Amino acid sequence: MSTLDNIDRQLISLLRTDARTPVSTLAQKIKVSRATIQNRMSKLEKNGVITGYTALVSSSTNQNMSLIRAHMSIELKGITTKKIKLALKTEPSICAIHTTNGHWDMIIELQTDSLEELDKILGRIRSIPEISSSETSILLTSERIRSA
Repeated sequence: MSTLDNIDRQLISLLRTDARTPVSTLAQKIKVSRATIQNRMSKLEKNGVITGYTALVSSSTNQNMSLIRAHMSIELKGITTKKIKLALKTEPSICAIHTTNGHWDMIIELQTDSLEELDKILGRIRSIPEISSSETSILLTSERIRSA
């Protein structure tokens, strides 16, 4: 996989917010041409960075689907939260990034279709040089008591 530049990261971030955003709108927000956006999207798809586009489903519906969900606690080397957040936002399986206090600096929420995919994602995340250690817990069942 090639290195992502700032345009790629902005594009992925916008697509994660709304994958149905028109190419012309993406180009306008990133301040590049439509052709640049279309070429970047094609390259990201070809290189496996973008593996698909999906609809977000309510959490009560998700509980009835066969998804692997996990929380990954991350300890960072030094004060690099902003840089790590940018790197993590390019990973499509990350649903949320939380900064925390205490032993762990961040907790991320992951959602994948298989344990094999989860293993690959964890490997990519752990290979980020600024991450000193991590611990992952797979969520078995969830019960929402009240909305956040």
